[in-house]
Amino acid sequence: MLLGGTVEGRWATPREWEALLVKSRFKAVTAPFNCLTPRDEIDAYREICDRHGVLIAEIGVWRNLFDPDPGKAAEALDYAKGQLALADEIGVECCVNIAGTASDAGWDAADRSNFTPETYGRIVDSVREIIDCVRPKRACYALEPMPWMVPDGPDEYLQLIRDVDRAQFAAHMDFVNMINCPRRYLAPEAFIEDCFRKLGPYIRSTHIKDTRMHPTNLTALLEECSPGEGTLDYEEVLRIMDRWLPAGAPVLLEHMTTFEEYAAAYDYVAAAADRAGVAV
Repeated sequence: MLLGGTVEGRWATPREWEALLVKSRFKAVTAPFNCLTPRDEIDAYREICDRHGVLIAEIGVWRNLFDPDPGKAAEALDYAKGQLALADEIGVECCVNIAGTASDAGWDAADRSNFTPETYGRIVDSVREIIDCVRPKRACYALEPMPWMVPDGPDEYLQLIRDVDRAQFAAHMDFVNMINCPRRYLAPEAFIEDCFRKLGPYIRSTHIKDTRMHPTNLTALLEECSPGEGTLDYEEVLRIMDRWLPAGAPVLLEHMTTFEEYAAAYDYVAAAADRAGVAV
C-alpha cells in the first residue's frame, strides 16, 4: 500500500509545495488543486508527482449538495461534476465527497433529516446525476462514510452501491468514521475486517486515523484522533488492510493540522507497518 496524506504547510507555488512533498515522504497525496485551478498549475503539480513517483489518490469535493440555500446547493452540484470531470481527465481514480445534509448547522452536520427515506432518495439521485452528466471512464465518484450520515456502515454502503446502480460509483473507506458506537469501538478489528471484506472490491481510496472513547462518560463519547493517540491496534489494522487491498492502494492520513503532526503520524504508522511485516 502507498502511505500518504494531505501535504500540510505554507506554500504558494508548485515549487514550494514540492519541497513540502519531498519532506513529507508521502507516496500518495490528495490533489493540491481543483477544477478551478489554472491548467498550467495543475500540470505543474502533476509533473512534480510523476517525477517523485507519488500517486494523486483522490480529488475532494467537500461541499454540501443539499445545502438549505438552493443557490449554494446548485453551486456544490456543479463543483462536484467539475471535480469528477477533472479526475477522469487526468486519471485520478477517486473523486470523493460526503452525501450532504439539509441542516443549516454546517455542511457535514448531524441532522434529524440525514437518515430519512427522502434524504436517501436524494443521495441516490444526486450521485446518479453527477455520474450520468460527467460519464467518467477512469475516475469513480465515492462518498466518504460519516458517523451520522449515509453511508454509516459497510452494509449500508453496499446497499447504496446497489441502489445507485452505476459502474463508476465506488467506495471510499474510512473505518474510523464508521466506528460510531461502543459495540464497534470495543471490537474494532472484527469490525474493520468486516468493512474491508464487504467493500474491498469497490474501494478506491482509504483514510486512516485513530479513535478513543471516554470510558466513564454517559452517554458514549467517541473522539477521532491521530494514529497512536487512540486505542486501535495499528499492527493488526495494517494486516487487515494488507489482506484486502491490492498492491499500490493509497492509504491516506487525514485531519492533522500541521506538517509536524502529519510527520509524527506517518512515523507511527510506518513503524507499525514494519513490525507487522506490511510494506508501505
